[in-house]
Amino acid sequence: MKRKPEYQKRANPVPKEIDIMEVITVSELAKKMNLKASELIGKLMSMGMMVTINQQIDADTAELLAGEYGCKVNIVSLYDETIIETEKDQETELKPRPPIVTVMGHVDHGKTKLLDAIRETDVVAGEHGGITQHIGAYKVRPKNGSSDIVFLDTPGHEAFTLMRARGAQVTDIVILIVAANDGVMPQTVEAVNHAKEAGVPIIVAVNKIDLPEANPDRVKQQLAEYDLLPEDWGGTTLFNEISALNHQGIEELLETLALQAEILELKANYDCRAEGKVIESQVDHGRGIVSTVIIERGTLHVGDTFVAGVFPGKVRAMFDDKGNKLESATPATPVEILGFTGIPDAGSPFQVTESERQARQVGAKRQELEKQGEAQNVKKVTLDTLYDSIQEGEIQELKVVIKGDVHGSVEALQTALEKLSTKEIKLRVIHASAGAIIENDVHLASASNAIIVGFHVRPTPKALELAEQEKIDIRKYNVIYDAVDDIKKAMEGMLAPDIKEEVIGNVEVRDTFKVPKAGMIGGCYVTSGKVKRNSMVHIIRDGVQIYTGKVSSLKRFKEDTREVEAGYECGVGIENFNDLKVGDQFEVYETKEIAKTLE
Repeated sequence: MKRKPEYQKRANPVPKEIDIMEVITVSELAKKMNLKASELIGKLMSMGMMVTINQQIDADTAELLAGEYGCKVNIVSLYDETIIETEKDQETELKPRPPIVTVMGHVDHGKTKLLDAIRETDVVAGEHGGITQHIGAYKVRPKNGSSDIVFLDTPGHEAFTLMRARGAQVTDIVILIVAANDGVMPQTVEAVNHAKEAGVPIIVAVNKIDLPEANPDRVKQQLAEYDLLPEDWGGTTLFNEISALNHQGIEELLETLALQAEILELKANYDCRAEGKVIESQVDHGRGIVSTVIIERGTLHVGDTFVAGVFPGKVRAMFDDKGNKLESATPATPVEILGFTGIPDAGSPFQVTESERQARQVGAKRQELEKQGEAQNVKKVTLDTLYDSIQEGEIQELKVVIKGDVHGSVEALQTALEKLSTKEIKLRVIHASAGAIIENDVHLASASNAIIVGFHVRPTPKALELAEQEKIDIRKYNVIYDAVDDIKKAMEGMLAPDIKEEVIGNVEVRDTFKVPKAGMIGGCYVTSGKVKRNSMVHIIRDGVQIYTGKVSSLKRFKEDTREVEAGYECGVGIENFNDLKVGDQFEVYETKEIAKTLE
Protein backbone atom coordinates (compact mmCIF):
# COMPACT_ATOMS: atom_id res chain seq x y z
CA MET A 1 0.00 0.00 0.00
CA LYS A 2 1.27 3.48 -0.91
CA ARG A 3 2.36 5.44 2.18
CA LYS A 4 1.04 8.94 2.74
CA PRO A 5 3.63 11.74 2.81
CA GLU A 6 4.54 12.87 6.35
CA TYR A 7 2.83 16.28 5.93
CA GLN A 8 -0.54 14.59 5.19
CA LYS A 9 -0.47 12.45 8.36
CA ARG A 10 -0.33 15.46 10.75
CA ALA A 11 -3.19 16.44 13.05
CA ASN A 12 -3.55 19.69 11.02
CA PRO A 13 -2.75 18.64 7.45
CA VAL A 14 -1.54 21.12 4.84
CA PRO A 15 -4.59 22.65 3.09
CA LYS A 16 -5.19 21.86 -0.56
CA GLU A 17 -5.13 25.56 -1.48
CA ILE A 18 -4.38 28.92 0.13
CA ASP A 19 -4.83 32.59 -0.83
CA ILE A 20 -1.84 34.93 -0.60
CA MET A 21 -0.89 38.43 -1.76
CA GLU A 22 1.94 39.41 -4.15
CA VAL A 23 4.39 39.03 -1.23
CA ILE A 24 4.15 37.14 2.07
CA THR A 25 6.39 36.61 5.11
CA VAL A 26 7.75 33.11 5.77
CA SER A 27 5.97 33.07 9.15
CA GLU A 28 2.61 34.05 7.58
CA LEU A 29 2.97 31.35 4.89
CA ALA A 30 3.81 28.74 7.55
CA LYS A 31 0.62 29.69 9.48
CA LYS A 32 -1.53 29.41 6.35
CA MET A 33 -0.03 25.98 5.56
CA ASN A 34 -0.23 24.60 9.16
CA LEU A 35 3.54 24.12 9.20
CA LYS A 36 6.40 25.23 11.42
CA ALA A 37 8.28 28.22 10.02
CA SER A 38 11.57 26.36 10.67
CA GLU A 39 10.44 23.63 8.26
CA LEU A 40 9.79 26.13 5.48
CA ILE A 41 13.11 27.88 6.19
CA GLY A 42 14.85 24.48 5.86
CA LYS A 43 13.10 23.86 2.53
CA LEU A 44 14.10 27.31 1.24
CA MET A 45 17.72 26.73 2.33
CA SER A 46 17.76 23.45 0.40
CA MET A 47 16.56 25.49 -2.61
CA GLY A 48 19.53 27.84 -2.13
CA MET A 49 17.64 30.69 -0.41
CA MET A 50 18.83 31.99 2.96
CA VAL A 51 15.83 33.58 4.68
CA THR A 52 14.67 34.61 8.15
CA ILE A 53 11.27 33.99 9.72
CA ASN A 54 10.00 37.56 9.10
CA GLN A 55 11.49 37.93 5.63
CA GLN A 56 9.09 38.49 2.73
CA ILE A 57 9.17 36.13 -0.25
CA ASP A 58 7.45 36.73 -3.57
CA ALA A 59 4.39 34.87 -4.80
CA ASP A 60 6.41 32.70 -7.26
CA THR A 61 8.68 31.42 -4.49
CA ALA A 62 5.67 30.80 -2.22
CA GLU A 63 3.96 28.91 -5.05
CA LEU A 64 7.04 26.72 -5.58
CA LEU A 65 7.32 26.07 -1.85
CA ALA A 66 3.63 25.24 -1.39
CA GLY A 67 3.81 22.96 -4.44
CA GLU A 68 6.32 20.78 -2.52
CA TYR A 69 3.47 20.01 -0.08
CA GLY A 70 0.79 19.55 -2.73
CA CYS A 71 -0.79 22.91 -1.88
CA LYS A 72 -2.15 25.23 -4.57
CA VAL A 73 -1.56 28.99 -4.23
CA ASN A 74 -4.08 31.63 -5.38
CA ILE A 75 -2.71 35.18 -5.70
CA VAL A 76 -5.24 37.86 -4.72
CA SER A 77 -5.23 41.63 -4.13
CA LEU A 78 -6.19 43.59 -0.99
CA TYR A 79 -9.77 44.29 -2.06
CA ASP A 80 -10.22 40.97 -3.95
CA GLU A 81 -9.65 39.05 -0.75
CA THR A 82 -11.87 41.35 1.27
CA ILE A 83 -14.58 42.10 -1.24
CA ILE A 84 -18.04 42.93 0.13
CA GLU A 85 -20.58 41.32 -2.17
CA THR A 86 -23.19 43.68 -3.62
CA GLU A 87 -26.13 42.85 -5.82
CA LYS A 88 -26.21 44.16 -9.37
CA ASP A 89 -28.74 46.95 -9.94
CA GLN A 90 -31.77 46.13 -12.10
CA GLU A 91 -32.92 48.88 -14.48
CA THR A 92 -36.36 48.89 -12.80
CA GLU A 93 -34.78 49.65 -9.38
CA LEU A 94 -33.01 52.80 -10.56
CA LYS A 95 -34.43 56.25 -9.80
CA PRO A 96 -33.09 59.69 -10.78
CA ARG A 97 -30.49 61.16 -8.42
CA PRO A 98 -29.09 64.70 -8.06
CA PRO A 99 -25.91 65.59 -9.99
CA ILE A 100 -22.64 66.02 -8.07
CA VAL A 101 -20.86 69.17 -9.20
CA THR A 102 -17.29 70.25 -8.47
CA VAL A 103 -16.43 73.95 -8.70
CA MET A 104 -12.87 74.50 -9.96
CA GLY A 105 -10.82 77.48 -11.08
CA HIS A 106 -8.01 79.88 -10.26
CA VAL A 107 -7.59 81.13 -6.69
CA ASP A 108 -9.71 84.22 -5.92
CA HIS A 109 -11.84 83.87 -9.07
CA GLY A 110 -14.94 83.48 -6.89
CA LYS A 111 -15.56 79.77 -6.32
CA THR A 112 -16.85 80.16 -2.76
CA LYS A 113 -18.66 83.41 -3.61
CA LEU A 114 -20.55 81.46 -6.28
CA LEU A 115 -21.58 78.83 -3.75
CA ASP A 116 -22.55 81.64 -1.37
CA ALA A 117 -24.79 83.08 -4.02
CA ILE A 118 -26.36 79.67 -4.62
CA ARG A 119 -26.75 78.79 -0.96
CA GLU A 120 -27.47 82.36 0.13
CA THR A 121 -25.20 81.84 3.11
CA ASP A 122 -21.91 83.49 3.90
CA VAL A 123 -19.25 80.78 3.96
CA VAL A 124 -16.43 83.19 3.07
CA ALA A 125 -16.80 85.20 6.27
CA GLY A 126 -15.84 82.18 8.35
CA GLU A 127 -12.70 81.44 6.38
CA HIS A 128 -9.19 82.64 6.97
CA GLY A 129 -8.30 85.36 4.48
CA GLY A 130 -11.27 84.44 2.29
CA ILE A 131 -9.51 81.32 1.01
CA THR A 132 -11.23 77.93 1.25
CA GLN A 133 -9.51 75.78 3.88
CA HIS A 134 -11.39 72.46 3.63
CA ILE A 135 -13.47 70.51 1.18
CA GLY A 136 -17.10 71.39 1.68
CA ALA A 137 -19.99 69.43 0.20
CA TYR A 138 -23.38 71.16 -0.04
CA LYS A 139 -26.81 70.01 -1.16
CA VAL A 140 -28.81 72.83 -2.71
CA ARG A 141 -32.36 73.04 -4.04
CA PRO A 142 -32.52 76.01 -6.44
CA LYS A 143 -35.54 78.30 -6.07
CA ASN A 144 -36.93 77.39 -9.48
CA GLY A 145 -35.40 73.92 -9.56
CA SER A 146 -37.41 70.76 -9.09
CA SER A 147 -34.46 68.66 -7.92
CA ASP A 148 -31.40 69.07 -5.72
CA ILE A 149 -27.84 69.73 -6.87
CA VAL A 150 -24.82 68.66 -4.80
CA PHE A 151 -21.78 70.95 -4.88
CA LEU A 152 -18.24 70.06 -3.86
CA ASP A 153 -16.18 73.12 -2.97
CA THR A 154 -12.54 72.05 -2.92
CA PRO A 155 -9.35 73.91 -1.98
CA GLY A 156 -8.48 73.54 -5.68
CA HIS A 157 -8.16 70.71 -8.12
CA GLU A 158 -5.42 68.84 -6.22
CA ALA A 159 -8.05 67.21 -3.97
CA PHE A 160 -10.14 66.36 -7.04
CA THR A 161 -7.12 64.70 -8.69
CA LEU A 162 -5.80 63.07 -5.53
CA MET A 163 -9.14 61.32 -5.16
CA ARG A 164 -9.08 60.28 -8.82
CA ALA A 165 -5.57 58.89 -8.32
CA ARG A 166 -7.10 56.67 -5.64
CA GLY A 167 -9.77 55.48 -8.04
CA ALA A 168 -12.63 57.63 -6.71
CA GLN A 169 -14.63 59.29 -9.45
CA VAL A 170 -17.39 61.13 -7.59
CA THR A 171 -17.96 64.18 -9.80
CA ASP A 172 -20.56 64.24 -12.59
CA ILE A 173 -20.05 67.84 -13.81
CA VAL A 174 -17.30 70.43 -13.36
CA ILE A 175 -18.07 74.16 -13.18
CA LEU A 176 -14.98 76.03 -14.33
CA ILE A 177 -15.10 79.52 -12.86
CA VAL A 178 -13.07 82.21 -14.65
CA ALA A 179 -12.93 85.88 -13.64
CA ALA A 180 -13.95 88.11 -16.57
CA ASN A 181 -11.34 90.71 -15.62
CA ASP A 182 -8.35 88.32 -15.13
CA GLY A 183 -9.14 85.82 -17.86
CA VAL A 184 -7.45 82.41 -18.06
CA MET A 185 -4.76 81.97 -15.37
CA PRO A 186 -2.31 79.08 -14.70
CA GLN A 187 -4.65 77.32 -12.27
CA THR A 188 -7.53 77.71 -14.74
CA VAL A 189 -5.51 75.74 -17.30
CA GLU A 190 -4.65 73.11 -14.68
CA ALA A 191 -8.34 72.79 -13.78
CA VAL A 192 -9.27 72.33 -17.48
CA ASN A 193 -6.61 69.61 -17.87
CA HIS A 194 -7.69 67.81 -14.70
CA ALA A 195 -11.37 67.84 -15.71
CA LYS A 196 -10.60 66.69 -19.26
CA GLU A 197 -8.38 63.86 -17.98
CA ALA A 198 -11.24 62.72 -15.75
CA GLY A 199 -13.61 62.77 -18.73
CA VAL A 200 -16.13 65.01 -16.93
CA PRO A 201 -18.31 67.55 -18.81
CA ILE A 202 -17.27 71.18 -18.18
CA ILE A 203 -19.63 74.15 -17.80
CA VAL A 204 -17.86 77.53 -17.82
CA ALA A 205 -19.04 80.26 -15.44
CA VAL A 206 -17.55 83.62 -16.43
CA ASN A 207 -17.63 85.53 -13.14
CA LYS A 208 -17.27 89.21 -12.15
CA ILE A 209 -19.07 90.50 -15.29
CA ASP A 210 -20.27 93.47 -13.17
CA LEU A 211 -16.73 94.93 -13.17
CA PRO A 212 -15.98 97.72 -15.71
CA GLU A 213 -12.86 95.88 -16.96
CA ALA A 214 -14.75 92.60 -17.52
CA ASN A 215 -14.18 91.08 -20.94
CA PRO A 216 -16.17 87.81 -21.33
CA ASP A 217 -15.31 87.51 -25.04
CA ARG A 218 -11.58 87.45 -24.21
CA VAL A 219 -12.26 84.56 -21.79
CA LYS A 220 -14.13 82.68 -24.54
CA GLN A 221 -11.27 83.34 -26.97
CA GLN A 222 -8.68 82.09 -24.45
CA LEU A 223 -10.65 78.95 -23.55
CA ALA A 224 -11.24 78.16 -27.23
CA GLU A 225 -7.48 77.48 -27.38
CA TYR A 226 -8.07 74.65 -24.88
CA ASP A 227 -10.89 73.10 -26.98
CA LEU A 228 -13.65 74.69 -24.88
CA LEU A 229 -15.57 76.34 -27.70
CA PRO A 230 -18.83 78.13 -26.74
CA GLU A 231 -22.10 76.95 -28.28
CA ASP A 232 -22.72 80.37 -29.86
CA TRP A 233 -19.35 80.00 -31.63
CA GLY A 234 -20.28 76.60 -33.05
CA GLY A 235 -18.82 74.54 -30.20
CA THR A 236 -20.35 72.28 -27.53
CA THR A 237 -19.25 73.95 -24.27
CA LEU A 238 -21.96 75.65 -22.19
CA PHE A 239 -20.96 79.16 -21.02
CA ASN A 240 -22.76 81.30 -18.43
CA GLU A 241 -21.95 84.92 -17.58
CA ILE A 242 -22.47 85.59 -13.87
CA SER A 243 -21.71 87.93 -11.02
CA ALA A 244 -21.50 85.90 -7.82
CA LEU A 245 -21.33 89.15 -5.82
CA ASN A 246 -24.56 90.59 -7.26
CA HIS A 247 -26.31 87.19 -7.70
CA GLN A 248 -26.55 87.98 -11.43
CA GLY A 249 -26.96 85.00 -13.85
CA ILE A 250 -27.05 82.44 -11.02
CA GLU A 251 -30.50 81.09 -11.91
CA GLU A 252 -29.44 80.68 -15.56
CA LEU A 253 -26.33 78.77 -14.40
CA LEU A 254 -28.49 76.41 -12.32
CA GLU A 255 -30.77 75.87 -15.34
CA THR A 256 -27.69 74.99 -17.43
CA LEU A 257 -26.63 72.52 -14.71
CA ALA A 258 -30.09 70.94 -14.67
CA LEU A 259 -29.98 70.64 -18.48
CA GLN A 260 -26.55 68.96 -18.40
CA ALA A 261 -27.71 66.61 -15.63
CA GLU A 262 -30.76 65.68 -17.71
CA ILE A 263 -28.51 64.78 -20.65
CA LEU A 264 -26.38 62.58 -18.35
CA GLU A 265 -29.50 60.70 -17.09
CA LEU A 266 -28.06 60.15 -13.61
CA LYS A 267 -29.75 57.30 -11.71
CA ALA A 268 -29.10 55.18 -8.62
CA ASN A 269 -30.64 52.38 -6.57
CA TYR A 270 -32.15 53.77 -3.34
CA ASP A 271 -33.15 50.42 -1.81
CA CYS A 272 -29.86 48.55 -1.30
CA ARG A 273 -27.10 48.66 1.34
CA ALA A 274 -25.38 52.04 1.12
CA GLU A 275 -22.09 52.56 -0.73
CA GLY A 276 -20.13 55.76 -1.25
CA LYS A 277 -16.78 57.52 -1.21
CA VAL A 278 -14.98 59.35 1.58
CA ILE A 279 -14.48 63.02 0.59
CA GLU A 280 -12.45 64.15 3.61
CA SER A 281 -11.65 63.10 7.17
CA GLN A 282 -10.55 64.99 10.24
CA VAL A 283 -10.26 64.61 14.02
CA ASP A 284 -12.69 66.86 15.86
CA HIS A 285 -11.60 67.21 19.49
CA GLY A 286 -15.17 67.22 20.71
CA ARG A 287 -16.62 64.51 18.48
CA GLY A 288 -13.69 62.26 17.53
CA ILE A 289 -13.10 61.18 13.91
CA VAL A 290 -15.50 62.90 11.51
CA SER A 291 -15.64 62.01 7.81
CA THR A 292 -17.58 63.59 4.98
CA VAL A 293 -18.99 60.85 2.77
CA ILE A 294 -20.98 61.09 -0.46
CA ILE A 295 -23.51 58.27 -0.78
CA GLU A 296 -23.43 56.83 -4.34
CA ARG A 297 -26.05 54.07 -4.09
CA GLY A 298 -28.43 52.79 -1.43
CA THR A 299 -29.71 54.53 1.69
CA LEU A 300 -27.53 54.96 4.79
CA HIS A 301 -29.19 54.80 8.23
CA VAL A 302 -28.00 55.69 11.72
CA GLY A 303 -26.89 52.42 13.35
CA ASP A 304 -25.59 50.86 10.09
CA THR A 305 -22.21 49.08 10.35
CA PHE A 306 -19.69 49.83 7.61
CA VAL A 307 -16.12 49.56 6.34
CA ALA A 308 -14.43 52.74 5.05
CA GLY A 309 -11.15 51.81 3.33
CA VAL A 310 -9.44 49.64 5.95
CA PHE A 311 -11.44 50.84 8.99
CA PRO A 312 -14.67 49.30 10.31
CA GLY A 313 -17.24 51.48 12.08
CA LYS A 314 -20.86 52.07 13.02
CA VAL A 315 -22.88 55.19 12.16
CA ARG A 316 -23.40 56.84 15.56
CA ALA A 317 -24.72 60.10 14.13
CA MET A 318 -25.12 61.83 10.75
CA PHE A 319 -25.34 65.51 9.85
CA ASP A 320 -26.07 67.36 6.62
CA ASP A 321 -24.01 70.33 5.35
CA LYS A 322 -26.04 72.76 7.48
CA GLY A 323 -25.33 70.77 10.67
CA ASN A 324 -28.82 69.26 10.91
CA LYS A 325 -29.06 65.75 12.37
CA LEU A 326 -30.15 63.08 9.87
CA GLU A 327 -31.61 59.61 10.36
CA SER A 328 -30.97 58.49 6.76
CA ALA A 329 -29.13 59.63 3.63
CA THR A 330 -29.96 58.76 -0.01
CA PRO A 331 -27.75 58.67 -3.16
CA ALA A 332 -25.78 61.84 -4.00
CA THR A 333 -26.19 63.10 -0.43
CA PRO A 334 -23.10 64.47 1.32
CA VAL A 335 -23.11 63.62 5.03
CA GLU A 336 -20.80 64.06 7.98
CA ILE A 337 -20.56 60.75 9.83
CA LEU A 338 -19.45 59.95 13.39
CA GLY A 339 -18.44 56.41 14.36
CA PHE A 340 -15.12 55.67 12.64
CA THR A 341 -12.42 53.56 14.32
CA GLY A 342 -9.64 55.14 12.22
CA ILE A 343 -9.13 58.03 9.78
CA PRO A 344 -9.92 56.84 6.22
CA ASP A 345 -8.13 58.44 3.24
CA ALA A 346 -10.01 60.73 0.85
CA GLY A 347 -11.29 58.57 -2.00
CA SER A 348 -11.60 55.41 0.14
CA PRO A 349 -14.62 53.21 -0.62
CA PHE A 350 -17.39 53.32 2.00
CA GLN A 351 -19.63 50.23 2.21
CA VAL A 352 -22.34 49.17 4.62
CA THR A 353 -21.96 45.55 5.81
CA GLU A 354 -24.50 42.88 6.76
CA SER A 355 -23.30 42.77 10.36
CA GLU A 356 -20.86 44.27 12.84
CA ARG A 357 -18.90 41.02 12.70
CA GLN A 358 -18.44 41.26 8.92
CA ALA A 359 -17.30 44.91 9.24
CA ARG A 360 -14.71 43.96 11.88
CA GLN A 361 -13.47 40.94 9.87
CA VAL A 362 -13.12 42.86 6.59
CA GLY A 363 -11.47 45.85 8.31
CA ALA A 364 -9.02 43.64 10.25
CA LYS A 365 -8.13 41.68 7.12
CA ARG A 366 -7.51 44.84 5.08
CA GLN A 367 -5.38 46.36 7.86
CA GLU A 368 -3.34 43.17 8.14
CA LEU A 369 -2.75 43.09 4.40
CA GLU A 370 -1.94 46.80 4.24
CA LYS A 371 0.58 46.49 7.10
CA GLN A 372 2.53 43.94 5.10
CA GLY A 373 2.80 46.48 2.32
CA GLU A 374 0.68 44.26 0.14
CA ALA A 375 -1.90 46.80 -0.91
CA GLN A 376 -2.44 47.16 -4.64
CA ASN A 377 0.80 47.95 -6.42
CA VAL A 378 0.21 50.59 -9.05
CA LYS A 379 2.69 50.26 -11.87
CA LYS A 380 3.59 53.71 -13.11
CA VAL A 381 4.96 54.42 -16.55
CA THR A 382 8.59 55.52 -16.87
CA LEU A 383 10.62 56.25 -19.98
CA ASP A 384 12.62 53.10 -19.23
CA THR A 385 9.55 50.87 -19.16
CA LEU A 386 7.41 52.43 -21.87
CA TYR A 387 7.53 49.39 -24.13
CA ASP A 388 6.16 47.14 -21.39
CA SER A 389 3.82 49.65 -19.77
CA ILE A 390 1.90 51.43 -22.52
CA GLN A 391 0.36 48.95 -24.92
CA GLU A 392 -3.32 49.55 -25.28
CA GLY A 393 -4.29 47.69 -28.41
CA GLU A 394 -3.32 49.28 -31.70
CA ILE A 395 -3.11 52.83 -30.39
CA GLN A 396 -0.60 53.54 -27.69
CA GLU A 397 -0.52 56.73 -25.72
CA LEU A 398 2.21 58.43 -23.74
CA LYS A 399 0.91 61.17 -21.43
CA VAL A 400 3.28 63.98 -20.49
CA VAL A 401 3.19 66.87 -18.00
CA ILE A 402 5.58 69.68 -19.06
CA LYS A 403 6.96 72.32 -16.70
CA GLY A 404 9.48 74.94 -17.84
CA ASP A 405 11.18 78.15 -16.76
CA VAL A 406 9.33 80.41 -19.20
CA HIS A 407 6.12 80.09 -21.19
CA GLY A 408 7.94 80.29 -24.56
CA SER A 409 10.17 77.28 -23.76
CA VAL A 410 7.16 75.28 -22.56
CA GLU A 411 5.28 75.98 -25.83
CA ALA A 412 8.33 75.11 -27.95
CA LEU A 413 8.87 71.84 -26.07
CA GLN A 414 5.17 70.94 -26.25
CA THR A 415 5.09 71.53 -30.02
CA ALA A 416 8.30 69.51 -30.55
CA LEU A 417 7.05 66.56 -28.46
CA GLU A 418 3.55 66.48 -29.94
CA LYS A 419 5.12 66.23 -33.41
CA LEU A 420 6.50 62.82 -32.35
CA SER A 421 2.97 61.34 -32.45
CA THR A 422 2.36 58.75 -35.18
CA LYS A 423 -0.58 56.57 -36.21
CA GLU A 424 0.61 53.90 -33.78
CA ILE A 425 1.71 56.05 -30.84
CA LYS A 426 0.11 59.22 -29.63
CA LEU A 427 2.01 61.59 -27.38
CA ARG A 428 -0.43 63.71 -25.42
CA VAL A 429 0.62 66.67 -23.30
CA ILE A 430 -2.03 66.73 -20.56
CA HIS A 431 -0.67 69.83 -18.85
CA ALA A 432 2.02 72.40 -19.71
CA SER A 433 2.90 75.53 -17.74
CA ALA A 434 5.78 77.66 -16.48
CA GLY A 435 7.07 77.20 -12.93
CA ALA A 436 8.74 74.64 -10.68
CA ILE A 437 7.49 71.05 -10.56
CA ILE A 438 5.08 71.05 -7.60
CA GLU A 439 2.93 68.49 -5.79
CA ASN A 440 -0.10 69.25 -8.02
CA ASP A 441 1.90 68.14 -11.07
CA VAL A 442 2.81 64.86 -9.37
CA HIS A 443 -0.83 64.27 -8.35
CA LEU A 444 -1.97 64.81 -11.94
CA ALA A 445 0.79 62.52 -13.31
CA SER A 446 -0.17 59.87 -10.75
CA ALA A 447 -3.89 60.03 -11.57
CA SER A 448 -3.22 59.93 -15.32
CA ASN A 449 -0.20 57.57 -15.40
CA ALA A 450 1.95 60.25 -17.05
CA ILE A 451 5.61 61.23 -16.94
CA ILE A 452 6.83 64.71 -15.99
CA VAL A 453 9.31 66.60 -18.15
CA GLY A 454 11.04 69.56 -16.52
CA PHE A 455 12.88 72.13 -18.67
CA HIS A 456 15.31 74.36 -16.74
CA VAL A 457 13.23 73.69 -13.61
CA ARG A 458 13.52 71.33 -10.67
CA PRO A 459 10.92 69.69 -8.43
CA THR A 460 10.28 71.16 -4.98
CA PRO A 461 11.44 68.90 -2.10
CA LYS A 462 7.82 67.96 -1.32
CA ALA A 463 7.10 67.18 -4.99
CA LEU A 464 10.25 65.04 -5.18
CA GLU A 465 9.26 63.12 -2.05
CA LEU A 466 5.74 62.59 -3.42
CA ALA A 467 7.11 61.48 -6.83
CA GLU A 468 9.26 58.85 -5.13
CA GLN A 469 6.28 57.68 -3.11
CA GLU A 470 3.98 57.57 -6.16
CA LYS A 471 6.76 56.18 -8.42
CA ILE A 472 6.41 59.04 -10.93
CA ASP A 473 9.17 59.46 -13.52
CA ILE A 474 10.49 63.05 -13.51
CA ARG A 475 12.92 63.87 -16.35
CA LYS A 476 14.94 67.10 -16.16
CA TYR A 477 16.49 68.71 -19.26
CA ASN A 478 18.37 71.87 -20.14
CA VAL A 479 18.28 71.38 -23.93
CA ILE A 480 15.01 70.88 -25.83
CA TYR A 481 16.61 68.50 -28.35
CA ASP A 482 17.81 66.21 -25.54
CA ALA A 483 14.25 65.92 -24.24
CA VAL A 484 12.86 65.25 -27.73
CA ASP A 485 15.62 62.73 -28.48
CA ASP A 486 15.12 60.83 -25.21
CA ILE A 487 11.38 60.56 -25.62
CA LYS A 488 11.69 59.65 -29.30
CA LYS A 489 14.02 56.77 -28.40
CA ALA A 490 11.66 55.60 -25.68
CA MET A 491 8.71 55.74 -28.08
CA GLU A 492 10.62 53.80 -30.71
CA GLY A 493 11.20 51.21 -28.03
CA MET A 494 7.44 51.07 -27.56
CA LEU A 495 6.87 50.07 -31.18
CA ALA A 496 6.68 46.31 -31.61
CA PRO A 497 9.54 45.36 -33.95
CA ASP A 498 8.82 44.03 -37.42
CA ILE A 499 9.53 40.29 -37.69
CA LYS A 500 11.23 39.46 -40.99
CA GLU A 501 11.90 36.00 -42.37
CA GLU A 502 15.24 35.53 -44.08
CA VAL A 503 15.66 32.36 -46.22
CA ILE A 504 19.09 30.84 -45.53
CA GLY A 505 18.84 27.62 -47.55
CA ASN A 506 16.82 25.18 -49.66
CA VAL A 507 16.75 21.43 -49.12
CA GLU A 508 15.27 18.58 -51.18
CA VAL A 509 14.03 15.27 -49.67
CA ARG A 510 15.43 12.37 -51.78
CA ASP A 511 14.64 9.44 -49.46
CA THR A 512 12.75 8.75 -46.23
CA PHE A 513 13.30 6.20 -43.45
CA LYS A 514 11.97 5.58 -39.95
CA VAL A 515 14.31 5.65 -36.97
CA PRO A 516 13.20 4.24 -33.58
CA LYS A 517 12.52 7.06 -31.07
CA ALA A 518 13.41 9.76 -33.63
CA GLY A 519 10.47 9.16 -35.99
CA MET A 520 10.54 9.91 -39.74
CA ILE A 521 13.89 11.16 -41.10
CA GLY A 522 14.39 12.63 -44.57
CA GLY A 523 17.49 11.71 -46.57
CA CYS A 524 18.11 15.18 -47.96
CA TYR A 525 20.33 17.15 -50.31
CA VAL A 526 21.08 20.84 -49.63
CA THR A 527 20.48 22.55 -52.99
CA SER A 528 21.45 26.08 -51.88
CA GLY A 529 22.56 28.00 -48.79
CA LYS A 530 22.68 25.85 -45.67
CA VAL A 531 20.55 24.11 -43.04
CA LYS A 532 21.23 24.42 -39.29
CA ARG A 533 20.04 22.40 -36.33
CA ASN A 534 17.07 24.20 -34.66
CA SER A 535 16.45 26.24 -37.87
CA MET A 536 12.81 26.86 -38.82
CA VAL A 537 11.60 25.33 -42.10
CA HIS A 538 8.54 25.65 -44.34
CA ILE A 539 7.79 22.22 -45.90
CA ILE A 540 6.60 22.64 -49.49
CA ARG A 541 4.90 19.81 -51.42
CA ASP A 542 3.81 20.29 -55.04
CA GLY A 543 4.31 24.05 -54.66
CA VAL A 544 2.05 24.28 -51.56
CA GLN A 545 3.33 25.01 -48.04
CA ILE A 546 1.97 22.16 -45.88
CA TYR A 547 3.81 22.63 -42.55
CA THR A 548 6.11 24.94 -40.64
CA GLY A 549 8.33 23.54 -37.91
CA LYS A 550 11.77 23.25 -36.39
CA VAL A 551 14.71 21.04 -37.44
CA SER A 552 14.92 18.64 -34.47
CA SER A 553 17.83 16.50 -35.72
CA LEU A 554 20.56 17.01 -38.31
CA LYS A 555 23.12 14.29 -39.17
CA ARG A 556 26.01 13.68 -41.57
CA PHE A 557 27.12 10.03 -41.85
CA LYS A 558 25.13 9.12 -38.70
CA GLU A 559 26.93 11.84 -36.70
CA ASP A 560 25.13 14.84 -35.23
CA THR A 561 26.20 18.10 -36.85
CA ARG A 562 25.39 21.76 -36.29
CA GLU A 563 24.99 22.76 -39.97
CA VAL A 564 25.27 21.37 -43.50
CA GLU A 565 26.11 23.54 -46.52
CA ALA A 566 24.97 23.42 -50.19
CA GLY A 567 26.14 20.40 -52.20
CA TYR A 568 26.10 17.96 -49.26
CA GLU A 569 23.71 15.22 -48.17
CA CYS A 570 22.28 14.94 -44.68
CA GLY A 571 19.56 13.36 -42.56
CA VAL A 572 16.91 15.82 -41.33
CA GLY A 573 14.19 15.25 -38.72
CA ILE A 574 11.37 17.80 -38.27
CA GLU A 575 9.82 18.33 -34.83
CA ASN A 576 6.29 16.85 -34.55
CA PHE A 577 6.11 15.95 -38.27
CA ASN A 578 6.25 12.32 -39.51
CA ASP A 579 4.68 12.60 -42.95
CA LEU A 580 7.79 13.33 -45.07
CA LYS A 581 7.64 12.24 -48.72
CA VAL A 582 10.26 12.04 -51.42
CA GLY A 583 10.21 15.26 -53.44
CA ASP A 584 9.29 17.53 -50.49
CA GLN A 585 11.19 20.83 -50.41
CA PHE A 586 12.41 22.54 -47.25
CA GLU A 587 12.69 26.32 -47.23
CA VAL A 588 15.07 26.97 -44.32
CA TYR A 589 14.70 30.39 -42.71
CA GLU A 590 15.64 32.54 -39.71
CA THR A 591 13.57 35.33 -38.16
CA LYS A 592 15.02 38.75 -37.50
CA GLU A 593 13.54 41.57 -35.45
CA ILE A 594 13.81 44.93 -37.20
CA ALA A 595 13.32 47.86 -34.84
CA LYS A 596 10.69 50.30 -36.06
CA THR A 597 11.46 54.00 -36.16
CA LEU A 598 9.07 56.93 -35.93
CA GLU A 599 8.31 58.19 -39.41
